[in-house]
Formats: sequence, C-alpha cells, structure tokens
Amino acid sequence: MFSVILLFLLGVGDVLSTRETCPSGAFTTKGECCQQCQPGEGMVQPCGKHQTVCEPCLDSETFSENFSHTEKCQTCTPCSKLMRMLTPCTDSNDAICVCDYSFFFSSVTGRCEACTVCPVGQGVLMRCNYDRDTICEECIDDTFSDQETSFDPCLPCIVCEQPDIELKSCTSVSDAICQDVDPPNSSSSPTSPPPSDVSYTDRFPPDGPTESVTTADPGLKKLPGLSDNLIPIYTSILAAVLLGLVAFIIFKRWNSCKQNKHGANNRACSANPSQTPSPEGEKLHSDSGISVDIQSLQEGQGPPHAVVKIDGGSALSLPLHTREEVEKLLNRTCGGEESGANEDSDWCSLAGLLGYKEEHIANFKQEERPIQALLCHWANQDSASIDTLCTALKKINREDVAQGITVKPTATSAV
Repeated sequence: MFSVILLFLLGVGDVLSTRETCPSGAFTTKGECCQQCQPGEGMVQPCGKHQTVCEPCLDSETFSENFSHTEKCQTCTPCSKLMRMLTPCTDSNDAICVCDYSFFFSSVTGRCEACTVCPVGQGVLMRCNYDRDTICEECIDDTFSDQETSFDPCLPCIVCEQPDIELKSCTSVSDAICQDVDPPNSSSSPTSPPPSDVSYTDRFPPDGPTESVTTADPGLKKLPGLSDNLIPIYTSILAAVLLGLVAFIIFKRWNSCKQNKHGANNRACSANPSQTPSPEGEKLHSDSGISVDIQSLQEGQGPPHAVVKIDGGSALSLPLHTREEVEKLLNRTCGGEESGANEDSDWCSLAGLLGYKEEHIANFKQEERPIQALLCHWANQDSASIDTLCTALKKINREDVAQGITVKPTATSAV
C-alpha cells in the first residue's frame, strides 16, 4: 500500500515538473517540448513530428496577441461605416474601432447612433463621446441657451450695471438686454465742465470762441475715421498704376518684337529682290521657322526649285516636284507603305540621332505635321547644319533623301 502511494506521488510530481519546464504542455514525437509562437508571430507548421514553425504577422494586415503553438496570424478587424479607428492594427494587437465623431454606441440598439442635440433653453453638461450620448441640463440661475447645440453649455446672462436700464430680463432661452441712459455723444473728458456749467451754456450760449470750439470738436473726432477710409482708396490707386505700368511694358515689348520681325523680313527681301516669297513659304515661316521660296526662273532655264531655309544654317535646295516628297519619304516605312503620323517611322529614328529623347518625339507626334515640327525645332539649335542632317539620314539608310538635298551657297539666307 505504501509503495502504491509513493508511486502516485512521484507521478504527480513528474507531471507538475513537466508543466513548469514545458509551458505549451505539448511534445513532439521525439519527446521535445513544443515551442510557443510569441505575440506578433503565428504558427505555420504545427508541432508533431517536427518542432513548431512560426512566422511574423504582417503589420496592419494580420496579428497574433498570445503565446501559442497552435494559433495562426489572424486578419485585422476593418472599421465599417459610422466607425473610426481608435487604435491601429499592429502585428501583436488587433485594431480597435469605435463610433465616428457625432455618433455614440447605443447599448439598446447595439449600433452607432447620432448624438443628441440639446434644444433651446438647455446646455451641454457632458459632450457626446463614442461610448456615451450627450447629457443636457436646463439653463437656470441666470444662465441661458438661445440655440440648439451639441457642444456649448449654458451661458451666463448679462448683468446690467448702473446707470444702465434693463429693457428685457434674462430667460433660459434669451439673454438680458441693457440700454445706456447717457446719449451716445454725452461722454465727457476729465477736462469737461461740470453739469451746471453745461446747462448754463445751453440756456445762455456765449458768443465767439465757445461756439467755434464746439464746431471744431466733431471735425477732430472724424479725422481718424477719414484716414482709415482713405487707405483702401490709396491702395486701389497704387494697384491701378502698377497694373497700367505692367501693361505698358508688355505692349512696348510686343511692339518692339513686331517691328524687329518686320525689319528682318524687309532685309531679306532687299537682299534678294528677284525672289518673292510665296504664301506657302510665309505660312511655313510663321508656323515652324522654315520658309520655302519658289524661284521664278527665266524662260529657257531649268525647272523651278524650292529652297528650304533653316535658321542659322545653309539652305536646302529641292526640286519643286520633290518638295512634298521629302516629308513623304521620311514618313514612309521600310516596307514602302506610308505610316500614320502617330506611328513609328524613319523620322522617329532621325529624331533620335539628332539628340531628341522619347518625350520630345512623343510631343512631335501630337503635331499635325510632326516631321515639319521636328525640322523647325532642330533648326533653332546651334549645332544644326546640312552635314549633320545628311549624316543622320545616311545612318538610318535614307540615302535617297540625303541625295535629294543639295547645298546652294548663293541662296543662303537667315530667316
């Protein structure tokens, strides 16, 4: 009997010691104590044949609050409509959602309800919170509330002081109204005469100096107000002057640019009077900085040519019948089919060799005539030259276009 009791006590002791040394109370098949995942970690492989495998929870997405060898990371609670997040979700704590502002959780309905608004004659004793409704109180003891509110308490009434007269007493829904007994302009300075003297002058007004002083006082009182009224007027006048000055400067610069452009056109015509710019050349000049002039040749001379002049560079001499073909050739794909203005073609490769990036080429594609816009923009650069253009055309295997461009030094003109 004694041995049975001793064995029982030893067994209980082993169980207690095992629980102290193994908090999870579970063991692997090998007899090892199963490890617990800490808060912020979840179990991804349970303890059994192998040891517990834990994985950190994703902050703001999943969480795990307890030490456990079986609990996985749980999804964070989302705050639904009429709710706001009081505490955000972390890897070790779930989000805490409460009723939104101007709402409170009603234990009766089990949902968020709108806060009570205190009516007229009542003030707020305790403001509404997410866990309680507004508590109102009646306005008593010289206090009032003249509007509905969820925030303001009862306000103290005005006390009329002597010699003011109380026209209306204070109630729970309105404040008291007081009236000053003295006239608005009867306030006297410390140097004012006593009341008896004032009544004496009213009965027997003296002549001369006293009358002039009386008329001068109102004027002196009006001077500060008059100066305050003049400040906005002076400010408006100053703003109008500045606006007019800016408009005058803009007009002068525009007129100067117009005269310079007209003078440049006159100089170009006087340098070569035999050539008359065609309407097509004028349009191209105004649109893109490249002008095309038709040279009227004498009878018996060769076919007419179109001269394409690029700012700061040489002139490109093209036969008249190939003037439009240059742009068509550049806009033709390798297979011989014409491509649209927004599709990639040889002129896009030409633009890349001339130093333009993808965003610039995309801007040219938005133009109605992208090749013309490309040549216009490139001609304004200091590095623009016929040799550079021909070299770039040959690199894209467009010798047909490069061979059609001839340099005529005699036709060189700055546009």
